[in-house]
Amino acid sequence: MFKQIKIRNIIAIMLGAAIFSFGFVHFNMQNHLGEGGFSGITLVLYFTLGWDPALLNLLLNIPMFILGWRLLGKKSFIYTLIGTISVSIFLKIFQKYQFIIHLEDDLFLVALFAGIFVGLGLGIVFRFGGTTGGVDILARLGHKYLGWSMGKTMFIFDAIVILLSWLTFLDARSMMYTLVAVFVGARVIDFVQDGAYSGRGALIISEKSSAIADMIALRMERGVTILEGHGHFTKQAKEVIYCVVGRNEVVRLKSIIHEVDPHAFVSISEVRDVAGEGFTLDDQKQPLH
Repeated sequence: MFKQIKIRNIIAIMLGAAIFSFGFVHFNMQNHLGEGGFSGITLVLYFTLGWDPALLNLLLNIPMFILGWRLLGKKSFIYTLIGTISVSIFLKIFQKYQFIIHLEDDLFLVALFAGIFVGLGLGIVFRFGGTTGGVDILARLGHKYLGWSMGKTMFIFDAIVILLSWLTFLDARSMMYTLVAVFVGARVIDFVQDGAYSGRGALIISEKSSAIADMIALRMERGVTILEGHGHFTKQAKEVIYCVVGRNEVVRLKSIIHEVDPHAFVSISEVRDVAGEGFTLDDQKQPLH
């Protein structure tokens, strides 16, 4: 089982934990801003009772460790353990060696950067198979078993914790800026989790489909799939070309299609994540990164 644990993933999870912790200390804690999930609960206890968020992060996650072990498997549990412990360590480090960022008069900027740092950090942790415990585990379970967006699931739980924060230490103004931070964080999580790479999928219908496919393969070195279809109105058989290209290759693709058949029907849609040869694998089926 330990052979499945990758050093690259561990390093990435620790990096994500560091980014998350930096934003949490320097934007949330310094500016009296709330947060969602278990992190938000630690802030409630920190601002009301003075308890250390680094220690609370570990204590609150003990039940989640048990749940993660039973439902996510041993490998995911190890990554979760690494992520959670890393967050507590970095929280302690950044609390001790923090520097003051004077943004108390611009809470919108505070909320924006809090969301970016927290979302980027958690997104990296998620993308490499880990969590930081707490609601992250519940969000990962929802993503695994129900197909829910991790950012969306976390936003629901975050809203509940923010309501609790409002009832304890947040005023109405800070609560609204906290919602902004959580919303931005959720969007950043989805962006990183789904893949920073965004491709374009093209469906091409043409009487010269073979020639277009040959040109795409020759000039762009992209794989092309020929699908069998038929026109509903004409009842005639049609060949449909499907290929995926990068965003920066769309203009070139259109140019090739227009050169071969100016009357071709072309539909281009966004592809949120791409895996396989030419994108994540080389021509020897080996990872590009």
